[in-house]
Amino acid sequence: MRLVTYRPAGGADPGDVASLMALVEDAESRCGTTTVVAIDGLSGSGKSSLADAVARHFEAPIVHMDDLYPGWDGLAVAVDLVTTQVLEPLARGARAAYRRWDWHRSRWAETVPVPDAPVLVLEGCGCSVRPAGDYAAVRVWVEAAAEVRKDRGIARDGAAYAPHWDRWMAQERALFAADGTRERAHLVIDTTPTAAN
Repeated sequence: MRLVTYRPAGGADPGDVASLMALVEDAESRCGTTTVVAIDGLSGSGKSSLADAVARHFEAPIVHMDDLYPGWDGLAVAVDLVTTQVLEPLARGARAAYRRWDWHRSRWAETVPVPDAPVLVLEGCGCSVRPAGDYAAVRVWVEAAAEVRKDRGIARDGAAYAPHWDRWMAQERALFAADGTRERAHLVIDTTPTAAN
């Protein structure tokens, strides 16, 4: 199933959330007894607000990919990290935990346990890229126009993020193109504001 919807920026639209909830309710787990919902897409597209809404609805933990990227050049590496540290253990029925990247010190920090729960939300760029995506029962792709995403990213993270934007975007383009991530999504949500918004 593939559905494309549109919503304005700022908070998850109830229609988008309802569409996603219906997919999750009907999904069959591909990760042991845990139904994994992967909310992927380009930086600044609005993944976090949608992930928060889904997690609240299902009382589910969230794993943010931002905690797994080992620095500004670590997008592809984080896909393998979330697979080996979180998804593979869950699929075996084992305890899952991941090392958190400390962005201020540019090094690995504490180990974060992943609570055992019927639903787990993965949020962030690359979370539905294979092999991680093979464990996701529901894959969501969130997108917006490039200029909208950049404005949101700088507003969210501050001017310090600006020098890294193009570098990160190049990684996203390469990773998503090689994987065909958007094309494999069950639900596509475009958050670009329209004139009616």
